[in-house]
Amino acid sequence: MKNLLLTKSMLALLVAAPLFSACKDDSEDPKPDADNEQITTVTYTLTPQGGGTPVSIQYRDPDGDGSTPATITPATLTLAPNTTYTGTLTLLDETKTPAENITAEIQEEGDEHLFVFAPAGVNLTITATDKDKNNLPIGLATQAVTGTANATSTTGSLKIMLRHQPGTKNGTATPGDTDVEVTFPTAVR
Repeated sequence: MKNLLLTKSMLALLVAAPLFSACKDDSEDPKPDADNEQITTVTYTLTPQGGGTPVSIQYRDPDGDGSTPATITPATLTLAPNTTYTGTLTLLDETKTPAENITAEIQEEGDEHLFVFAPAGVNLTITATDKDKNNLPIGLATQAVTGTANATSTTGSLKIMLRHQPGTKNGTATPGDTDVEVTFPTAVR
């Protein structure tokens, strides 16, 4: 009798096991299924409003996470004081031949991407001027405004970070993952 009871219990467990394993926790946050972009080159070009010579700086790491170290050319982004610039970003994936221009893809998927600009130690303000379909900033196009050059705000840095935010973009840097993050030495003089 004891063996029969044990056999019935085992049979009931075997029948119920697929039901337990088929259930999943629907309260888990869904993971974005889009991969982050491969970006090896970031070029930021600033053109003075009202005329003048454009200024560019470029981060380049053509083999991605390979053994070749990244370079920044020129060594410092030098901007004139009290000037308003129109800025544009260009991004490439040079791990492919020919190099793939990622800029158009980011523009097309603007509702999933946000550039974050963080000047530090330099008198500079940057505002995204392009918007996605939800009227949130993207940052491929910007307005950069420099202040007065003085002893405490002449040199510093400019961090540019591309956040990948599929399904979570809210206009802030918090949600998502980082596709690329570059810090450029920057001067206002």
